[in-house]
Amino acid sequence: MQNIILTGNTLTLEDLVEVARHGATVELSEEARQNVITSRAIVEDIVAKDKVVYGITTGFGEFSKVKISQEDCAQLQENLIRSHACGYGPYFTTDIVRAIMLTRANALSKGYSGVRPQTLETLIAMLNKGVHPLVPEKGSLGASGDLAPLSHMVLPMLGLGEAEYQGVHMSGKEAMDKAGIPIIKLDAKEGLALINGTQVLTSTGALAVYDAIGLIKLSDITAALSVEALRGITDAYDPRIHVIRNQRGQMITAKNMLKLLEGSTYATRQGELRVQDAYSLRCVPQVHGASKDTILYVKEKVELELNAVTDNPIVTREGDIISGGNFHGEPMAVVFDFLGIGAAEIGGISERRLERLINPQLNDLPAFLTKDGGLSSGFMITQYAAAALVSENKILAHPASVDSIPSSANQEDIVSMGTIAARTARDIIDNVKRVLTTELMAACQAIDFRANDGFVLGKGTKPAYDVIRRDVKFMENDNNIEMYKELDKITALIDSREILAAVEKAVELEY
Repeated sequence: MQNIILTGNTLTLEDLVEVARHGATVELSEEARQNVITSRAIVEDIVAKDKVVYGITTGFGEFSKVKISQEDCAQLQENLIRSHACGYGPYFTTDIVRAIMLTRANALSKGYSGVRPQTLETLIAMLNKGVHPLVPEKGSLGASGDLAPLSHMVLPMLGLGEAEYQGVHMSGKEAMDKAGIPIIKLDAKEGLALINGTQVLTSTGALAVYDAIGLIKLSDITAALSVEALRGITDAYDPRIHVIRNQRGQMITAKNMLKLLEGSTYATRQGELRVQDAYSLRCVPQVHGASKDTILYVKEKVELELNAVTDNPIVTREGDIISGGNFHGEPMAVVFDFLGIGAAEIGGISERRLERLINPQLNDLPAFLTKDGGLSSGFMITQYAAAALVSENKILAHPASVDSIPSSANQEDIVSMGTIAARTARDIIDNVKRVLTTELMAACQAIDFRANDGFVLGKGTKPAYDVIRRDVKFMENDNNIEMYKELDKITALIDSREILAAVEKAVELEY
């Protein structure tokens, strides 16, 4: 099992996925530990000297005007967690919760937050031993950070709230006891340091962008299979077209399509059957390429934020405490809105290719890809379901970041709604996955109707076809099938990345 060393500066998206989804363990580097000790000494000096510093010896938000006595500084931090844990709705999935815990630990390990080393080590122990707080999805404005959901993350550290341990939901205290992790009492500034950051929105969006990378590659594979099923024209992917526009994602997509279709006798050349294809085939490089550029941009921003200090106030190396706004989620809110839009477009063009595969007015294949039309409906309603997901994505893709509602008596008067942006990007990507699932299954069905003509699949599409046909067979008619179960099998292949892995053994795909 992989072990990730936290330095505060080197966490990658791939590291995040290893911890969140594959159980990699986490360890604090010695340099990070020393930085944490140094920043903590500054906070303790402030408390000892009874200085007035926001969040340490004052209340929070509008209550920053209220001075807190030295003896109440610790109680202030626990009260903060108890009162701010007011989230609502379904709980984040375990992988997102693990990502949240990891990214918050990484931010604290930079040594600008003033927590005690033992507090940080408690969070890391929970991650390593599988104590996963139950964190409701709703309730964050994305400024000041993700206050409500991060408070739910902290509750089990104090023996409060609820958690999942070994797959079972229980009280936070019971989970900590079963895992053998002592609960803690927060000290000055620690509650604020644990919850005042962008880790919920960043972690949710980071896992979404990782999934989007897999889907954008899969979308090229899916499109290539549809090109073969419809006997599409490969001239539209000629690099001479794309280099003169000089758009990175477009050029990469055209290259991917030619790699995938290399050797295919299903695909045609310009003028053999027709002079040009519909946009959903001909413009794959332009549409998929735009989404590739979007996803790459988001990934770059995510990896900056994974190693950022996003709480407030900041404990500087020089011993100053500066109140600023690094908790504000706007830099990532607009990015995750962008991610959702880019992903939605992949679903949109996929659904249009699906329509071309099943509509007898647009192809030379049996209507709705069934041999028994009338008695059997074949793939007719799969397009309905895909169209519903695409339409839902149009609503979800409305940007969250353009909205704001003032909070804390107008002290916090402009907020990012970044957590909503990240959650909706995640939901859009999940919908796109099912649309691509449907196109994949329809394309393989259409290809099988041409199988007796002696055609040969491409170098990259053949491995994808073989993996799909291993689990999902050609459907003669509606007898003895339940369509959703067949679709679920392909969705599982996408989730496991088996299709992508098989193709990438044959051809290297870029994004």
